[in-house]
Amino acid sequence: EVQLQASGGGLVQAGGSLRLSCVASGFTFDEFAIGWFRQAPGLEREGVSCISGDDGRIYYYSESVKGRFTISSDNAKNTVYLQMNNLKPEDTAVYYCAVPCLEREYVDYWGQGTLVTVSS
Repeated sequence: EVQLQASGGGLVQAGGSLRLSCVASGFTFDEFAIGWFRQAPGLEREGVSCISGDDGRIYYYSESVKGRFTISSDNAKNTVYLQMNNLKPEDTAVYYCAVPCLEREYVDYWGQGTLVTVSS
């Protein structure tokens, strides 16, 4: 059974930082692209960042997070991280871990989501 356990969300002031973690199980980590989507109230779910579980190649960052967020992976722990710095109120959303992550319509598995709230 594929499981994606996301954690690390919370309430932070604008300009602050959070690190999200996604622990994956039930599949071969290095055979898939694993990443993060987010969904703000009233908006569609959008891709944030995506990394290769094989070689750590980063496929994309959304334009809105480039230069502030960093995705990384630890294959020994089957874990993908999203370091979020200089957070803005518009980053407020539920963040979902997803496999694969290149395009939303081709995601096969979603994690349960972790809420990030950025206060101004």
